[in-house]
Amino acid sequence: MHEIPVTEIGPVHIGQVENRKAGTGCTVAIAPQGMCAGLDVRGGGPASRESQLLNPLMAARRIHAIVLAGGSAYGLGTANGVMQYLEEHGIGYDTGYALVPLVAQSDIYDLSVGDASVRPDAAMGYEAARTAMEQPNYRDGSYGVGCGATVGKAAGMHYCMKSGMGSYAVKIGDLRIGAIVAVNALGDVYDWKTGRQVAGMLNAEKNGLRSTSAFMRQRSAVVENKFTGNTTIGIVFTNADFDKAQLCKIAGMAHDGYARSIRPVHTSADGDSIYAVSIGTVRADQDVVGMLAAEVMSEAILRAVENAEGAYGFPAVRDLREEASSAAE
Repeated sequence: MHEIPVTEIGPVHIGQVENRKAGTGCTVAIAPQGMCAGLDVRGGGPASRESQLLNPLMAARRIHAIVLAGGSAYGLGTANGVMQYLEEHGIGYDTGYALVPLVAQSDIYDLSVGDASVRPDAAMGYEAARTAMEQPNYRDGSYGVGCGATVGKAAGMHYCMKSGMGSYAVKIGDLRIGAIVAVNALGDVYDWKTGRQVAGMLNAEKNGLRSTSAFMRQRSAVVENKFTGNTTIGIVFTNADFDKAQLCKIAGMAHDGYARSIRPVHTSADGDSIYAVSIGTVRADQDVVGMLAAEVMSEAILRAVENAEGAYGFPAVRDLREEASSAAE
């Protein structure tokens, strides 16, 4: 098993656009020939579009794009721009009267980061789709939907940290599998290999970390507003050949990666969602791919916080490490 770029798994084009001043953005993954996809939602507050298309009982066998965006429910119009671009370029389901691109979408809540009045919209979606097809630009860090991502918000935004987008992919023989993820969790992020907390709620001095889980245990009273709009959203890509039902199961197993790396996770204040996408014809065991999906997702989560840049007054992992290094000198 060795690492490969997530963009080398199969024929999917990824484009990212962000508004750094407003602190929001979107990431679009397009499969011009269509892709079979499943979805598993575990958080209590998802903002989503066309999620029922991915139900194995629904007629559509393939979709054409997945949008991950900021703006909470306001950002769901981003898919309109993606649809417009795809229609203009002959991509979609032919109904006999018009091409209908099938586009699923999930959003994070980032309105508390920059300018809450600015959200991803159809124009941003169109530009992200154009970028994906003409100049693919995926990269980890505070890009695309990761522009406004933060973690560790149970004590309020004053004690959270900047997060972003992360990816990780591997190749085992002919099998390829990888993940991209926007980490915008209520809870903290842990290194899944060592169990060490890497990012999350800052301490009172804002020069180190404290445990969100411990903080919540000390405050058992009902909290009416836990900043109800956090959400970690991701996509698992594989070149293995699976149908929608199998991909829904793989997406569910990929949530084990969330559970290993984010604590707490799947709360009522998160809309945690994972898409699983098949973009190939390789024969592989469903459970092996599900196990690997959890592993690549965990590593992608770690890379999301490690590659983020501090912004909007929120420090990133690299800022805390530099401060600790300076203090030790």
